[in-house]
Amino acid sequence: MAWADLHAFLAHLERRGQLRRVSAPVDPHLEVTEIVTRVVRDRGPALLFESPRGADMPLAINVFGTEERMAAALGVERLDEVGGRLAALLRPELPTGLSGLRDALGKAASLASVPPRRVRTAPCQDVVLKGSDVDLFRLPGVHAWPSDGGAFLNLGLTHTRHPETGARNLGMYRLQRHDARTVGMHWQIHKDSNAHHAVAERRGERLPVAIAFGCDPVVTYAASAPLPADIDEYLFAGYLRGERVEMVDCLSVPLRVPANAQIVLEGWLEPGERRPEGPFGDHTGFYTPVEPFPALHVDVMTMRRDPIFQTIVVGRPPQEDGPMGKATERIFLPLIRMMVPDIVDYDLPEAGVFHNCCIVSIDKRYPKHAQKVMNAIWGAGLLSLSKLIVVVDADCDVHDYTEVAWRAFGNVDYAHDLLTTIGPVDHLDHASYEQFWGGKVGVDATRKLPTEGYRRDGGWPEEIVMDDAVRAQVTRRWKEYGL
Repeated sequence: MAWADLHAFLAHLERRGQLRRVSAPVDPHLEVTEIVTRVVRDRGPALLFESPRGADMPLAINVFGTEERMAAALGVERLDEVGGRLAALLRPELPTGLSGLRDALGKAASLASVPPRRVRTAPCQDVVLKGSDVDLFRLPGVHAWPSDGGAFLNLGLTHTRHPETGARNLGMYRLQRHDARTVGMHWQIHKDSNAHHAVAERRGERLPVAIAFGCDPVVTYAASAPLPADIDEYLFAGYLRGERVEMVDCLSVPLRVPANAQIVLEGWLEPGERRPEGPFGDHTGFYTPVEPFPALHVDVMTMRRDPIFQTIVVGRPPQEDGPMGKATERIFLPLIRMMVPDIVDYDLPEAGVFHNCCIVSIDKRYPKHAQKVMNAIWGAGLLSLSKLIVVVDADCDVHDYTEVAWRAFGNVDYAHDLLTTIGPVDHLDHASYEQFWGGKVGVDATRKLPTEGYRRDGGWPEEIVMDDAVRAQVTRRWKEYGL
């Protein structure tokens, strides 16, 4: 199912008891965070604050706060369904026979039929504010944590174009509200929009930027997805939706934005201009320090007649971004397996904020196979930021942390089964001694082979496993035993 807009998805959640309206005035300064943090930890509903203090529009939050809601946002029952569709699309076999050719053409057609579609008018431009009428304080930006540098407009979908190639990028970056018409752009060194800005500055040019809030949930997710630079996020969103995304020309910048967005900010980045940004209580659970980042001057602000501002609280897990990260993990498994075919499955624990730890299972075939996979992961896109990799055998459920821990604690000789290296780490990593790079470790928790130096008599011991026939008998007679 493709949701027409944010309103439609919120109505769906409310019909199913998954949205709670809060009519009392709630303060976006710290109070929203405390409420949302409690609700997230109880796996509670999405929240619609109808009267946030100091703003003139409702605030939607915790919309993606459970895996069930995240799956519903993408129109599926389970997140793995999306990965299954993507796996079928990416399957590389050459077509054989008429049926194989038909299947290959069908895959190509499934992508070719969903590029974004331009429309002339759009709900996101029902209300137009220009120049001095622009007022970012109308938006209920959340000042989430006590030492934050101010209110942040999170979950904004940032649109840029490469100044030379014209390639579009859609990204999601934190946005600090500096004043009524200026927001800070915290995009990190490995982000495509940062690359667009760098090219514009080398050319001495301004960079046009458009930021959309409250888009349909698939488009919002697509902005956070770690797609390769040559894959258009709106083509990906159309594929996930099964329908083309309608887009409209901005009024003051040469960019297009989703027609069904709630609010859109349009403006320019002046070459060389930076403003202090932060501190910001981030998903690491620590504040990131003040650093200079570009500042967007907003010339035009457009919105629907009945806008809802959607945002997210970021902080120490668990938070709403957990299910979003889990969606990325499941959806991109087929792509990861194309880059590293040895991988059977993988898990990125939320407690590791999805890049500090990567658990992978492999069908081990030769000595030091686990170490080969570790090195491949450290060269695979954003997985290269992984600081800890734990490799287990294929019969281990990587999502069962007790099972993984049992193997990592018991199957490892730490004098022989660790691989240490140095490489890139996340911009936000506070533990690295130098920014952007630091130490990494891989743990080989697989069964060891004699050819790997394991020299005990009898080889690797047999694992204790109950007989299947006995297990089945007990299952049948469970009630008879009074248990």
